[in-house]
Parts: sequence; C-alpha cells; structure tokens
Amino acid sequence: MTFPRAAAADIALLLEGTFPYVSGGVSSWVNQIIRAYPEYRFALVFLGSRRSDYGDMKYALPDNVVHLETHYLHEQWGGAAEGIRGMGGDADAFARADALHEVFKAPPSAAADLTLFREVGRDLLPGGRLTLQGFLHSERAWRAITERYRTQCTDPSFVDYFWTVRIMHQPLWMLARIASELIPVRAFHTVSTGYAGFLGALLANTRGLPLILSEHGIYTKERKIDLYQNEWIRDNRNVFQKDPAELSYFRQLWIRFFEWLGKLCYDAADPIVALYEANRLRQISDGAAAARTRNIPNGINLKRLAALRERRAAGDPPPVLCLIGRVVPIKDIKTFIRAMRIVATRLPAAEAWIAGPEDEDRAYAEECRNLTESLDLTDRVKFLGFQKIDELMPKIGLVVLSSISEGLPLVILEGYAAGVPCVSTDVGSCRQLIEGLDEADRALGAAGRVVRIADPQGLAEAALALLEPGAWREAQAAGIRRVEKYYTDELMFERYREVYRGALEPARP
Repeated sequence: MTFPRAAAADIALLLEGTFPYVSGGVSSWVNQIIRAYPEYRFALVFLGSRRSDYGDMKYALPDNVVHLETHYLHEQWGGAAEGIRGMGGDADAFARADALHEVFKAPPSAAADLTLFREVGRDLLPGGRLTLQGFLHSERAWRAITERYRTQCTDPSFVDYFWTVRIMHQPLWMLARIASELIPVRAFHTVSTGYAGFLGALLANTRGLPLILSEHGIYTKERKIDLYQNEWIRDNRNVFQKDPAELSYFRQLWIRFFEWLGKLCYDAADPIVALYEANRLRQISDGAAAARTRNIPNGINLKRLAALRERRAAGDPPPVLCLIGRVVPIKDIKTFIRAMRIVATRLPAAEAWIAGPEDEDRAYAEECRNLTESLDLTDRVKFLGFQKIDELMPKIGLVVLSSISEGLPLVILEGYAAGVPCVSTDVGSCRQLIEGLDEADRALGAAGRVVRIADPQGLAEAALALLEPGAWREAQAAGIRRVEKYYTDELMFERYREVYRGALEPARP
C-alpha cells in the first residue's frame, strides 16, 4: 500500500497502537482532531507491535494528512551484526547509561534531574556513541547486564533476565532512528506516554520543538493492568521463595520501565492534557509539573447525533443493553455477560449486544463466547462486531460499560446526544459523566447509574431499574442537558486550537 509522503508538515501526531489501524475511542478522537483543523498539515507516525497484529486501515485518511509512516517495534530490524568479535563498547556512553539507570532506581514520582536523559538520548541516535550493536553484542553491555542481575534481580533465571532486558530496551534504538529520520515539522503531539511518549521526548529534546501530550487514559495505569494479567511474564521462584503478596521481579521491571517512560515524556511535554480532573491529579503524582497540566474533555458532534433521537421508536425504551467497545479483558465483557444472565431471568425480552471488534485478543473473545453458551444466553447475547454508532443508537435502550479502566469514554457522550442513558462501572470519568462534576453539573440530574467493578449483580440491578420508563426518561433528559452544556466538539476544538496556536505561534519577545 502506498502511504502519503511529504517533505515537511506542521504537526506530527505520534500514535501508539491506535489510528488509523485500530478502531475505538482514541482513534475516533484522533480522526476528529485532524479533520477539525484543515489549515494544518499532519504527519502521522504509527507505532505498532508486529505487522501481523494489524489488518487494513480502519479509517480513511483525511486530506490534510500529508505524511504517514508505520513502524513495528517488536520485529527484527537492522540486519546482521558486523564486527561483533572483540566489540568493546563506548566507555563514556555506557557510563552515562549506567548513571541514568541509577536515577531510574528512584520512584518515578520523585524529583530527578533528567539532563542525563537528554545526553543518553543523543547517544542512541544513528551515529551516536551507544549503538544497538553495542547494546546487543559488546563486552561492556554483557558486563552491565550480568552485574545488574547479580545485584538487583530477585528471580533465579539469568536467561529470562537477559532476554527481558533485551526485549524491553531494543525498541528504544528504533525510536531513536525514527526520531532522526522524521520529516521536518513545527510541533509534536503524542496521545500517550509509553513508547510514543519516549519518541516525543527524544524529538523535543533533540530538535528543540514543542511537544504536546494528550492522555485519554493514564498509560502507565493501563499498562499495569495488562502486566498484572499477562501470562507470558515469567516467575521462576519456587514455592519457598515466593511471597504471595509480592509481584514477580519481571512484572515489577516492566512496570518500572513504563513508569519511567511516562516520567521522561512528562518532563519534555508542555502542555500535558488530561480529560478530567482525577487524571490530571494522577499525572502530577506520577511526576508531571502541575503548572503544565490542564483538562480538555472530549466532545462529540452534537448536531449529527441529536438527529438520531428522531429515529427512535415511540413508547417505552427497548430492552436492549449495548456494550460498544473492543472485546478485550480491560472492558470486562465477561461481567456484562454474567449480568445479562440475571437480567434475562427477570426481563425475558431483554437482549445484550456487544458491538466491537474481536481481533485484538481472539482468545479472550472465544472465552466470552464460551461463557455465553455455558450460561444458555446464545439467543440473548449477540456479538455484532464493529458497528456504526448511527445505526446502533436508535435501536438500544442503554449504553453499558463494564470496564475495569476507562478515561473519558466518548461512547457515553454519544449515547447522551442520541438520547440513550448509561450504566457504567465507577472508573475514569464515568461517575462525573453520569452524576456531574460540581454543584451546577450535578443539578442537571443523573444520566444513568454507576456500579462497582466486576459486580454482575449490581450491574444487572442498575440496568433493570434504569429500564423502568419513568427512570429512563429522567436519565435521558439529564444526559441530553449535560452533553449539550459541557461536552460538544465545538468546545473541545476551540480549546485545542489554543493549544496548537501556542505551539506553532510562540509569543514574540
């Protein structure tokens, strides 16, 4: 496939595992943002895991995307090593890297002088003194790895430690190469920390240009959830060495790695944007400078979605509970299915729709289908795959989120605009969206119900109560009032217009 290429652009969007290859909330937001500013030329840098993990693009590229490049961080690259025998490694470069690792021993929330990172970042660039071949094959790298294993590692397997360190660090050289080869732009905008945030920090530090960070969810928090659940992370301690209350060393290592990638991004970015106040405070506790942080909530196309209300059938709400999202563990689809067993017993006409792609975690999707069958719900729970919001909203009674982690979910706002209340777990900004943020917001009324995480009974009871016609109409009216007052795309676009102007048109002295 031929990608658009350009010699220069205005803004480079740094996108890890999202637009244009993955559908969903963050990707929809990226699509919104690009299309809202036709006056700016965007370059997209997509970072993925492996090429085989992604299919075709899920979105048509807007006309003002003038450049797209894709990179897969966990594929082999760089060709065969040359000159391995007798490779010593640059002493000064390794000394700086060792000193930086000493800084990384402190909690990421602690104050730290990250000047050293800027120097090490330059060492990683092509032509720098800390090369990938040196990391993979030099005697100094071997000594550094074995020394850290002896002094820091609490897992008995050196082989697993050796390969964990390699897998963890090797993408950094690819990111450094991407940073050195990216076309000239005037500002960088990353929509997460992690590897994309590290790339943003490298670009900002080496080119001396502004870096904007927008976090929809707190990346380090979400990676922790993933790392707690992942089974590929080894724990080689025997039963006498394990403390049940203690995470395995390799889980701790990965968590600390992503925490520090976040810290490096926070150090380089200004502004640092959160979707809501609780996340802004979390950013500060994770090391962001408070003066650089701000809140910009998501917004939706009110005019388009409000028109969907006219397509709803008259009368009582349809007994259709719809979860719109990816079929992945973080969405906790299984709790929704278990809740539906309770709902179906008391409301036999009820249906549960799961509208979202299943290709991101096929094993989990299969487990969800098996659970549906074991609960005798195959005629009540329907897996629809990816669906267009405009087709779904007029046919459903409730939007349901059973997630264990969220940011500010666009789907709740889209539901409100289309006249659909919501039942959600108490994650991210969901309570704020349903019950209101402050006194004036809360006075608008509750637009649904909030329940605990992983509580099928609570989720079912809340859904059944909300489907009562009187309660449903009150929640519908509250949701419409709230989205119209606080969460339109016009408000969001104006706030980001100010951000982009600040980055692209710095104040003159």
